[in-house]
Amino acid sequence: MEDIDAIAALQDPVRRRLYEYVAAQGREVGRNEAAEATGVARTLAAHHLDRLAEAGLLETGSRRLTGRSGPGAGRPAKVYARARTERSVSLPARDYRTAAELLAEAAEEAGLDAGLGAAAHRRGEALRAAAGPCRDLAEALEVLAARGYEPYPERARTADREVLRMRNCPFHAVAENFPPLVCGMNLALLEGLLGADGPLRARMDARPGECCVVVEDSKNNVD
Repeated sequence: MEDIDAIAALQDPVRRRLYEYVAAQGREVGRNEAAEATGVARTLAAHHLDRLAEAGLLETGSRRLTGRSGPGAGRPAKVYARARTERSVSLPARDYRTAAELLAEAAEEAGLDAGLGAAAHRRGEALRAAAGPCRDLAEALEVLAARGYEPYPERARTADREVLRMRNCPFHAVAENFPPLVCGMNLALLEGLLGADGPLRARMDARPGECCVVVEDSKNNVD
């Protein structure tokens, strides 16, 4: 199915709410959970979830949701997760991805990492405009969500504190082919966006399928 048809599938408000809920979980979601979370009947949720899967926006699977196995554990249920495929529409047709990859290739070959990082930091500061540095993780979550990073709080394993991780990398398509260059650019951009003179800091902490940067409160950081 063409990208424009896939995106058009989100025009229905119920379908869009279901898609947004599944996408925000970062894991597989069953029909009952999605229906309850969005306030619709299970049969209606199942219909729209399947339509989203047909459009290529969701991936499907099956597993037991009871957490048990063996006899009496129940039948596997159909589950849904956001599709890995990226969708975009440009009218008339544009090919910004190729241009970005060519520029990234040239920058990498010329060793322009430092210059790119400096430019990214300035752009982050410009995006922040007159606003001061982010004061806490709650404020940073709103700022990052507005930029499409899909941030979520997570309890750090090494200390009793929260960090912000991000399910989405807005530069994923280019970062796949030029990870050091683009991830370094992304880190510098977020440092400028959050404010270098504030209490928060961004650092590299790559995790498969997510943004390579994590945000934490430097006051609670224990090295």
